[in-house]
Amino acid sequence: MIRRIDLRGANPADYREVVPRAELDVDAAVELVRPICEQVRTGGMPAIQELSLRYDGIAPEQVRVPPQALTEALDRLDPTVRAGLEESIARLRRTCAAELEHDVTTSLATGATVTRRLVPVRRVGLYAPGGLAPLVSSVVMNVVPAQMAGVESIALASSPQRDNDGLPAATILAACALLGVDEVYAVGGAQAIAMFAYGAGECARVDMVTGPGSIYTVAAKRLLKGRVGIDAEAGPTEIAILADDTADAGYVAADLVSQAEHDPRAASVLVTDSLRLADDVEAELGKQVAATRHAERVREALGGQQSGIVLVDDLDQGLAVVDAYAAEHLEIHTAAAADVASRVRNAGAVFVGPFAPVSLGDYCAGSNHVLPTAGCACHSSGLSVRAFRKAVHVVDYTRDALAEVSGHVVTLAEAEDLPGHGAAITIRFDR
Repeated sequence: MIRRIDLRGANPADYREVVPRAELDVDAAVELVRPICEQVRTGGMPAIQELSLRYDGIAPEQVRVPPQALTEALDRLDPTVRAGLEESIARLRRTCAAELEHDVTTSLATGATVTRRLVPVRRVGLYAPGGLAPLVSSVVMNVVPAQMAGVESIALASSPQRDNDGLPAATILAACALLGVDEVYAVGGAQAIAMFAYGAGECARVDMVTGPGSIYTVAAKRLLKGRVGIDAEAGPTEIAILADDTADAGYVAADLVSQAEHDPRAASVLVTDSLRLADDVEAELGKQVAATRHAERVREALGGQQSGIVLVDDLDQGLAVVDAYAAEHLEIHTAAAADVASRVRNAGAVFVGPFAPVSLGDYCAGSNHVLPTAGCACHSSGLSVRAFRKAVHVVDYTRDALAEVSGHVVTLAEAEDLPGHGAAITIRFDR
């Protein structure tokens, strides 16, 4: 069901070349979504409806969700689901509030200050996947940090559903209503990202797009980055687990399955120095996959080349492998798990020990589950309030403060053969 990669005794120049990865990379997908984005740019909302019919099998007459549909979805929401959403919202708001940074003013000399002022992005477009598993939790993970950061204009898009009259999934609509988001569009995939980037119909162009999605959604974000800001490249989910012989094989297998059920392209990777654990996990997978609801999807994900069990000599090599893999989610199932976790450099989020599974982070840990995938955790972070705020330096100098440093400015300007820069200083003292 799941392949093995034996790195024991190996010392490759770059572990990134040997860790499991999906065949279809984002660069290839960019060329597939390029004509979709161009069609939205030139054709606007009619083009979006045509694309929805082609890719989602339905073209809603009214792409913007009516306010009444949001209210009705919340009214019909199962009270236990609402309670779960409210707890998830409350916990995430607490961590977002704790992460809010404040303006900082540095005094460099008498009359010379530089202030780093933090300003919220004005308008954002948030994406909540609505494909195989409509992710109501992604509504929470996108909206809460944007609201806590002070974003004044929020729009959200999710795929139209044939079983909901062309509207996004009912739970997604209910979550939007619960959070007070009333600008919601029944648009999915690359066309949703293009709608946000270019503007179409009632949807005004946004400054930033965030949210996870399929590899095609990620490709659209990469293609349109620059025209619009993006959070990170959060595509098909992935989990890596670093484990030794103290790990519970049942827990490890269950956590691999939990992410594999998202998507046939989901990646589930176990890195271990224990051959016994590898054998036990394989046996557990055989039992657990057979019993799970989405067995076919899970088998395809676990059997794909993006998944695998990687055998290593020891935890030091294991850490090198998981750092090279740079997983979206990394679980540590080892002795002294907290100490091992502290040595991890590259991961979207790290889950420590047997009682912090990724599923906890998906819903109610208080962390955010919109995280970088496909190795991007080596340079990118998960979604947070910081993503929705930008820093502006405010420079305030008096005449005397400028005079104190003017000679250095003129000298450096001459060194770069930019005399006009120097002249912009000296003119202030020559008359």
